[in-house]
Amino acid sequence: MADVKYYDVILKPVITEKSMAGMGEKKYTFLVHPEANKSQIKEAVEKMFEGTKVKSVNTQNCEGKNRRRGMVVGKTAKTKKAIVQLTEESKDIEIFAGL
Repeated sequence: MADVKYYDVILKPVITEKSMAGMGEKKYTFLVHPEANKSQIKEAVEKMFEGTKVKSVNTQNCEGKNRRRGMVVGKTAKTKKAIVQLTEESKDIEIFAGL
């Protein structure tokens, strides 16, 4: 794997109804680098957001969807999602606060 720094691991948050419902249980969903593992994701969340302690990390590899434009057939890019569970005494993540 290439040298992935902690600030390259988390790409962007996932904002859906299901991910917003999980915020009540301190579960936050992020799109992450496809080659990042669970320990790298845990380290990145704890370094990027002060006062957070990660309890567990669940990951999901998502295959690209088939797309067609006229007669040309292709696929969208593969992605990887991570659902991060924070501990009870941990602070909430601020980027989700106003949503």
